[in-house]
Amino acid sequence: MKNTFGNSVAVTLFGESHGEYIGAVLDGLAPGLEINSEYIAHMLTLRRPDGKISTPRKEKDEFRIVSGAVGGRTTGTPLTILIPNENVQSGDYSRMKTVARPSHADYTAECKYHGYQDSRGGGHFSGRITAALVAAGAVCKYALEQKGIRIGTHVKRCAGIPDREFENLDADIRELNEKTFAVLDEERGENMREAILAAAAEGDSVGGILETAIVGMPAGVGEPWFDTVESMLSHMMFAIPAVKGIEFGAGFAIADLRGSAANDPMRIKDGNVVTVTNNNGGLGGGITNGMPIVFRTAIKPTPTIFKAQDTIDFRSLTETVLEPKGRHDPAIVHRARIVQDAASAIVLCDALAMRFGTDWLKTASSGEK
Repeated sequence: MKNTFGNSVAVTLFGESHGEYIGAVLDGLAPGLEINSEYIAHMLTLRRPDGKISTPRKEKDEFRIVSGAVGGRTTGTPLTILIPNENVQSGDYSRMKTVARPSHADYTAECKYHGYQDSRGGGHFSGRITAALVAAGAVCKYALEQKGIRIGTHVKRCAGIPDREFENLDADIRELNEKTFAVLDEERGENMREAILAAAAEGDSVGGILETAIVGMPAGVGEPWFDTVESMLSHMMFAIPAVKGIEFGAGFAIADLRGSAANDPMRIKDGNVVTVTNNNGGLGGGITNGMPIVFRTAIKPTPTIFKAQDTIDFRSLTETVLEPKGRHDPAIVHRARIVQDAASAIVLCDALAMRFGTDWLKTASSGEK
């Protein structure tokens, strides 16, 4: 088992959906970083269910930092965050203990853990664990903001309905970070909500696309081969439940362009190197070039739906029909966006520490030079 990501700054996730606690350990943080509890709580709020377009399961997410911080500052030792699980209904899953939910992790968990896995609510595979990832990522995201590095994600598309494009990145990011349903066009957001409700009324679910923009990253961060910024972000994004694809800049559409259109012409603006276009998403050779990092992820529809589905009992090796019970989201794309922000922040802190040293972020939060 390996539930740790990162090189210089690493995060470890632990816990199960219906266990007593879930949590995260952040190791490698510089001493002296400010812990802003209100900021962490705000990010956790943005991950919570949002009315009828989300699961009825609601948790307070009253996190506790039990190590690695004193007096509101990191000590430099492992920072441990605990979040209690309180609103659990394990009985909903008792009849499905050996029945695989299609496109879920039930069968693969059985193959890996030989029946010893906690199957309640999806166990360690549950999206519930992302609350711990968000709490850890909030620590990193707050530190990045003190350095002028900002991250924002919007629901670019949901149920086939598109949001508007990013325009003024800094203003758009600031606006998104205050929204529960993160869209740039409110009317289109309402259309998305209606589509989610329509799917839920039929016992079904929908997916979507998330688009993340990162501004303020210095040029020269990342490694040329196995720790490119693309590979580190991609590795982390695929750890988020339901992510099935990722693309940077122009993405797969760049394959249809000629080089003359795909290349990003370079200019000098106010003494800084800039590109006229950003088809490569702020990256060159896997290394940041100082332009905004832009990427998109594909989020699949929630696999657990309230429709009968053909499946198998993996203990008796018999075919059966599953009619799930429990509490599930008809869409998770709107909740996953803050998870994507948090996950991105952890990756960037790791990449920056690899490039400039662990203490690079410390100057931002402590006022030291």
